[in-house]
Amino acid sequence: MPSTSELTFRTAVDADIPELVGLIESAYRGDASRAGWTTEADLLEGQRTDPDGVAAVVRNDTGRLLLAERDGELIACCQLEHRGDHAYFGMFAVRPALQGGGLGKVIIAEAERTARALWGAREMRMTVIRQREELIAWYERRGYRRTGELTPFPYGDERFGIPQRADLEFELLVKPLG
Repeated sequence: MPSTSELTFRTAVDADIPELVGLIESAYRGDASRAGWTTEADLLEGQRTDPDGVAAVVRNDTGRLLLAERDGELIACCQLEHRGDHAYFGMFAVRPALQGGGLGKVIIAEAERTARALWGAREMRMTVIRQREELIAWYERRGYRRTGELTPFPYGDERFGIPQRADLEFELLVKPLG
């Protein structure tokens, strides 16, 4: 498991946007994503995000896009957004070749620590495609619980991908931050 001393964390800036789009796309879409285990390539084709979508997160006054770097190289990222008494966690991506080695655990722990320290967040929330059972199980092992609260996938909005099945929906997962 990589130690946090090997990693540096910082908030993304506009200059990071092109590299972030590439990282996020590589973790979720296309054949490159199959090198890791977080791929959505069997559920969705097309893009996962685009420069405008990433820029909106980078420039959001109520949040940040947290970057993880090793030796100056971008290896992971996640979105944190302050929403009252909780923080929203999203846009989580780890370079596919580095997945499965414990890096994700370190990143999510830093995201939780950051949300508590910056905003006093008492809970972290996220939405995950309900059909991603392996990914949901990974989050459950980190203390997140399924709520059963579902929201529909934005069919017809190709900014989020081209669905390969008609039953996609998101489930809300939550974790208290002690």
